[in-house]
Amino acid sequence: MAAGLAAMQFYFVLILFASLCHWLLSIELDELDKDEHSGLLLHLIRRIRLERDSDTIVIYGSEPCVFHELLPQLGLPTVLLSQGSSWEDWSFSSESLLLICNSNAEQEQNRRTLLKLQQARRLVYLEAGKKPTEVCEAYFQREQVNVAMVDAVGNLYSCRCFQHENYIQLTLNLSDSYKTESTALVNLDSDIDLEADSHYEFIYVEQFANMRGSPIRSEPDQIRPRGVLYRDPGTGKYQIMGTAANLINTFVERVNATLKLRDDIGEGKKLHFNNIVQRVMLNQLDIAATLSTTLDADSFDYLSYPYMYSSFCFMIPLPPALDYEEIFTIIVHPLVAGVIIVLLLIFSLLHIYSQDLNWRRFSLIEMLLNDRCLRGLLGQCFPMPAQTSRYLKGVCLLICFSSLIITTMYESYLQTYFTSPPHEPMLRSIEDILKSRYKIAWLNGQANYLIFKNFSLTTTNAHRAYLLDDWKEFFRIRDSFNASFVYPVMEVRWLSLQEQQNYFREPVFYYSNDICMTHFMLLSLPLRRHLPYRQLFGRHILAMHEFGISQFWQGNSFNEMVRLKVDSRKDYSHPKQPEDRGDCEKSKNVSVTRIPSGVDDDDDMSRTLWPTESRSLRHI
Repeated sequence: MAAGLAAMQFYFVLILFASLCHWLLSIELDELDKDEHSGLLLHLIRRIRLERDSDTIVIYGSEPCVFHELLPQLGLPTVLLSQGSSWEDWSFSSESLLLICNSNAEQEQNRRTLLKLQQARRLVYLEAGKKPTEVCEAYFQREQVNVAMVDAVGNLYSCRCFQHENYIQLTLNLSDSYKTESTALVNLDSDIDLEADSHYEFIYVEQFANMRGSPIRSEPDQIRPRGVLYRDPGTGKYQIMGTAANLINTFVERVNATLKLRDDIGEGKKLHFNNIVQRVMLNQLDIAATLSTTLDADSFDYLSYPYMYSSFCFMIPLPPALDYEEIFTIIVHPLVAGVIIVLLLIFSLLHIYSQDLNWRRFSLIEMLLNDRCLRGLLGQCFPMPAQTSRYLKGVCLLICFSSLIITTMYESYLQTYFTSPPHEPMLRSIEDILKSRYKIAWLNGQANYLIFKNFSLTTTNAHRAYLLDDWKEFFRIRDSFNASFVYPVMEVRWLSLQEQQNYFREPVFYYSNDICMTHFMLLSLPLRRHLPYRQLFGRHILAMHEFGISQFWQGNSFNEMVRLKVDSRKDYSHPKQPEDRGDCEKSKNVSVTRIPSGVDDDDDMSRTLWPTESRSLRHI
């Protein structure tokens, strides 16, 4: 019986030892699996950093989380958002990689942080039972497209927009060649040949490089030359054209998208800038075909990368040309006239003395009204005495030489001034405008800040500002070149107005760089805050500048407006017509009659009015 008890004790100890060994083995296997899984995630993060490096890690989710265990090995600055959202605005100027513990861990509510981290790459740890298509759809609704997912068994998924299935499954190579420092950024694995392996794909791609016909909503303010609406004769659909609209058109073609305009849009319906910006802020438009300045912008979230720069100055009526009667007075400078009079007296004295080499012929009348000296200096001929000494010949030679210089100089002045008469002095300061006969035309909403403060207008001279409540009326008066006012205008708009004046008989306005609200300001296109392809649009702006296409659009804006029949080459100048009494008399003697009925109807001129000369003009 004792032997049986000993055997039972031996079996009990053996079973206990076997259980202990199994427990230790299970712990070791779990640790190996855990280490292998952590190594896979660490390898995946390194691969992501090879595609585009990051210097900050942001982890959404609370512990226990698999990403928290990798922090000592990553060795990067880390931001832990255990509650799923940040309470402070994200102000780090760094490239961030977002690690998300589960599909519902990221619940960001801070708008500034959402905008800052919108383009950041995200790696989501996909829990069991969660489908990748649901996760991708949830992030696409928040317009966050750089999303990848990894599950517990090591399957890697990447979200893809504009595809029938919104994700793809990728393979993760566990080659040790990742650890080499010479690995290139594009060649993610030295054992993988990108050209030979057709199954290789990047984890994160530029989603909006090909939008496959997806709409981009836009609308022009229909203020030339920024963006106007016209109907394409080929397709019969509405299109937009202008310096800002052309940028949107080329971007739509570049990303293979479709321009979407409102259904109730109509030609010629101008929109106020505040209205179109409000539509952008309400996410009703993606990119507006207008230009917005950064001077009074409270936030740059609704502005694109700067498209162009401009000054904001005044266009001032060109001073009238001097009358022809006044030309004779301005070319005779008082100092020059005094010098000529002194020369006349000197030549008169020399002429009187050189006749007999004495002063017997001297008299005050002879000195002041010397016939030969007066006629000689005026460029006229005069008789020479029969018997002349060499002294008299020398004096006459000096008179002829001076006459040649004086007459040539003044003839050049007269020909130049009669061909293009000089203008009256231009206005160079705001004080000159206030003293002139012109008023400053301005919109009422902008006057308090820009005029009364910048130019210190008071109640005594406030009547020099002509304020308009209707902004359409302001543009109508300015675009019709009403020379009764001084208008504020941006330089980008003035270039079009200057090109239009080339078709006038004479220019009406000039752009004053001396009287400006600002000499430099940046102009951008309004776009909605969370536009996912904001950076791609910014690179497109830089490309248009790099190849000079933006400058071409700006210089050719007026001709484009004329081609679209939204502007014309009408002459708004009012040049003075030279009065010709003979022509006036002829016009009085000209009567207008119709062609007799006997003229052939096939003649085009039979449908016009013909002037018939009176008897008094038939001898001409």
